[in-house]
Amino acid sequence: MTSDIRGIDNFLLKKEELTVSNQELTKNPTADPAEDNAFFPSPYSLSQYTASKTDFDEVLRSNGEGRGKKVLVIATEERYMLMQNDTMFSTGNHPVETLLPLHHVHEAGFEIEIATLTGAPAKFEWWAFPSEDAAVVPTWEALKEQFKAPARLSDIAANLNGSSDYAAVFIPGGHGAMLTIPESADVQKVLDWAMEEDKLIVSLCHGPAAFLAGSINREKSPFAGFKVCAFPDSLDAGANIEIGYLPGKMPWALGEAMKAAGIEIVNDDMTGAVHRDRNVLTGDSPLASNELGKQMVQALLD
Repeated sequence: MTSDIRGIDNFLLKKEELTVSNQELTKNPTADPAEDNAFFPSPYSLSQYTASKTDFDEVLRSNGEGRGKKVLVIATEERYMLMQNDTMFSTGNHPVETLLPLHHVHEAGFEIEIATLTGAPAKFEWWAFPSEDAAVVPTWEALKEQFKAPARLSDIAANLNGSSDYAAVFIPGGHGAMLTIPESADVQKVLDWAMEEDKLIVSLCHGPAAFLAGSINREKSPFAGFKVCAFPDSLDAGANIEIGYLPGKMPWALGEAMKAAGIEIVNDDMTGAVHRDRNVLTGDSPLASNELGKQMVQALLD
């Protein structure tokens, strides 16, 4: 429990001023009226984990050096995670973990292509959208039509070859990344291509669940032996339930599954850590989004 509390205490994004104290905010998850027995995070947990602005400070490059190169984004189209107690968590792509790294990429001149597994619209944890942020808001406006009408990943995977012009593959965070993406043969094809062509693979928080697709029908994952940052299991199994961020225990543990695939997780808490191992760049949580975006651009331009 000590690491759980430390993880929350380390979440240092700027907080909005609240009209009531945190102690008066309920820790009961909020019902999602769009689905039976589905829930958003509790008001208390949102007061701890979300804010109207991020820690964005400045872009690393804004002179268009990345022009002519693409970054492929594999976003989730899934909304609901069925928990062990038969409740559903209303999830998707985390907006900060998706849009803040992409802001740096976009400002550097890279073309961004959004894909989901079937071409259905990408889903977002809109309750975490920082509505006053100078980086996230304009990036959403620039990319929202793509997120609503993304490419079909199977079409992209079928045409990848040595001359494909993607410079990187980015899998955003959000619990929604744990749904269907880790079991996708098309995700496996894309990641295989990126590994073979030594393209940058970038993810954060729960997004590294996508790396589990590398193990499909294989005795050994191509990511075995890699060191990554990811969201700690201890938070999802402990504090995130206690403060009502999650409505129950998750169906499976991300860290445990990654370790079983031979992937080493280098963090045990949530501090904004970013780690690069060869062509794989990862971050631990929304706190890592800004730095991850900067390091992503730097790696692509080096």
